[in-house]
Amino acid sequence: MLGFGVLSTLSFTLKDGLPIPMPRSYTVKDIMDIIFKEGELSPIPNTVDTLKSGTSDQMVTGIVSTMFATLPVIEEAHNRGANFIITHEPTYYNHADSIHFVENNQVLKQKMAVLEKYKMVVWRFHDYCHTLKPDAISYGFAQKMGWEDSFSANQRILNIPSLSLKELIQQLKAQLNIKHLRFIGDIQASCSKIGLIPGAAGGQGHISLLETDKPDVLIVGECPEWETVEYLRDSRFFGNKVSLIILGHGLSEAVGMEYFADWLKPKLPDMKISYIPFQDPFTWI
Repeated sequence: MLGFGVLSTLSFTLKDGLPIPMPRSYTVKDIMDIIFKEGELSPIPNTVDTLKSGTSDQMVTGIVSTMFATLPVIEEAHNRGANFIITHEPTYYNHADSIHFVENNQVLKQKMAVLEKYKMVVWRFHDYCHTLKPDAISYGFAQKMGWEDSFSANQRILNIPSLSLKELIQQLKAQLNIKHLRFIGDIQASCSKIGLIPGAAGGQGHISLLETDKPDVLIVGECPEWETVEYLRDSRFFGNKVSLIILGHGLSEAVGMEYFADWLKPKLPDMKISYIPFQDPFTWI
């Protein structure tokens, strides 16, 4: 029999005269603490992963994960009855989410007003997302592509069954719902050793991996064209067969936040958790 101390911490309703525990209530801080505990995360100094709106003591009605907390995402979260958005990338158009990045930013002010109207909490989950084991973004990408069996401690190199660059591009477009992407390479080239760097790691990280691991193809989110692309151009001039596929920043990492929602659901069975897909902002002509 439960003691009074335990009973007093639980909420009950009655069904057929018998007490049934009610779903637990959580604050934003409760949710964050659970993520830290379950993910075995350690504090990161000077992290950008801070609350961008709302407060840590706010009661949570539902959670959505997403790539960017855009206005359509905020509206959709509200429509789903959720008031806690966990986003991978900035909300206020700069890496640190400084509201002083551009002074008197009218669009930023209007966005903050919408967040306040809905009492919406936004927490950036970037640095900690990449320190989960495995990295939620890279593993989510591999899982979406059916490459999870090739995922190892070296999360940036995957060895997959050989296929042509054309076939690889077709698979990426189909699995990631990408209409257009850019590539460098021979469309018939054989690919089995994949270098995977979603997001925007920068030319140094790209070139370092190409030099040390020598993949058949490097898949990135975005890259500095004067760095990675020109290295690829010269590398191919010297006879190297390496290829490059550029997916777009958001499209390369969004599936990681979809995976994160699935990771979180069993840890919070009383909470409604869903993922809001990333919408490509570009029109191609």
